[in-house]
Amino acid sequence: MTATAPAPAPAPADRTDERLVRTSLLRRLLGRPELGAVVGAAAVFVFFSVVADTFLQANSLSTVLYSASTIGIMAVPVALLMIGGEFDLSAGVMVTSSALISSMFSYQMTANVWVGVLVSLVVTLAIGFFNGFMLTRTRLPSFIITLGTFLMLTGLNLGFTKLISGTVSTKSIGDMEGFESAKALFASRLTIGDVTLKVTVLWWIGLVVLATWILLRTRAGNWIFASGGGADAARAVGVPVDKTKIGLYMGVALCAWISGQHILFSFDVVQSGEGVGNEFLYIIAAVIGGCLMTGGYGSAIGSAVGAFIFGMTSNGIVYAEWNPDWFKFFLGAMLLLATLLNAWVRKRAEATT
Repeated sequence: MTATAPAPAPAPADRTDERLVRTSLLRRLLGRPELGAVVGAAAVFVFFSVVADTFLQANSLSTVLYSASTIGIMAVPVALLMIGGEFDLSAGVMVTSSALISSMFSYQMTANVWVGVLVSLVVTLAIGFFNGFMLTRTRLPSFIITLGTFLMLTGLNLGFTKLISGTVSTKSIGDMEGFESAKALFASRLTIGDVTLKVTVLWWIGLVVLATWILLRTRAGNWIFASGGGADAARAVGVPVDKTKIGLYMGVALCAWISGQHILFSFDVVQSGEGVGNEFLYIIAAVIGGCLMTGGYGSAIGSAVGAFIFGMTSNGIVYAEWNPDWFKFFLGAMLLLATLLNAWVRKRAEATT
């Protein structure tokens, strides 16, 4: 028998590395978590521009930006924490705790207010570390851990303030050494043309830039996404999940300290009952900005857009001369619409990949 030559093997299919495939602009936009929030912000901006004559005035826009920044400073770390798969229900009262510590320590010790500011920073970071440490050690849900911290801080804020000051507010520290320099850092104003901006807007922008860089350009950002997407799987590939989550809680504490110092040096006194409920505003801003409640998805830019929507709505209703009682209704409606829009955008993005 004559041997026959083997048939030539079929040529391998021409496969192009998916990393080298050009992605269309539309597909890249659909993949961005903040797309829905940007669309919603544009709609809100156009709406109030039409129904409120004073909305587009320079002073009005500066007020909108200030309102957005007071929420946005806290929405940034809360968004990162949610991307990491956790919540912090103590964030609102932690802001007040930070301000109270600075004020009461400075007043009682008759020290330079910067001493109180630094003591407040250390204590506030310790609260954030406590939240993260308890979460990672007990494996209890972050809802339970931070709810407990929320209740403890609420009681401590009121109890210590009454014990030391005799009332529910702190004593004025406006005439103490270091007050003016601290006010310049935390509560000053900056005039640009016809617009007067408060320094919180600059703090807010700086935090958004920093958080975006961390998420997209650092190993820590990969750890945050991995921890929120699946903690067990992340641990299996070497991600330090526990350290990442403790760091995220300390990030929330750091921004709570910044916000607390702004409140203190804006008014030089602090009401011990402030801050309760604000934690939900921070979470709402993050969710409107595209963060998933289940973790692993979101962006710092989206949280900024969500805070900007909050600022436009809260002030736009006033400029339109509507009953401000409707604000919570609009906020709830925006939350639902933004969540639905974000879910639709994500499904479209997954369908086009």
